[in-house]
Amino acid sequence: MSYAVDFVDVSTVGLETSPVAEAAAGLRANEARYSKNKYDHVFTVEPAVEASATIAWVSGILKSERSIEIASPALEATEFEVEGIRMAYVFYESGLSINVMYAVADGGKRAVGFKLSDGMAVPEELGAFKFARQRSKLAGTIRGSYFVIKQEHRPSPLPSGS
Repeated sequence: MSYAVDFVDVSTVGLETSPVAEAAAGLRANEARYSKNKYDHVFTVEPAVEASATIAWVSGILKSERSIEIASPALEATEFEVEGIRMAYVFYESGLSINVMYAVADGGKRAVGFKLSDGMAVPEELGAFKFARQRSKLAGTIRGSYFVIKQEHRPSPLPSGS
């Protein structure tokens, strides 16, 4: 069942099995606030079992671009399109959040971003990346990094209503 993320009353719904559930919920709420403020989009996540296509797309990009396989299980994901950009987010049990920003038009900007919840260690598979810190009222200290996507990774069409 999908869940519209509330960035005013932060909840750990769907993230309860994470050892950093409170911080991960703050990180997810931070993404929801960004989505609402920048694109006027309600950030709605689905459990991993219902978002397998999104998770597979993100995993495929990681594997083919950088030979990265995330060890932690995915808990939730979302995928939507705004202003010609396909956005996908996957939230992992470890507290890691991965987002893909993929311009639909050829030649547009495309990148993968990693964000670490407050209190989690850098996953071994992301050890080669340098992480910058930012403060968030919702998430505490967020550490983030990214890389530019160089290959084509056409997403499948979104279901109607996304």
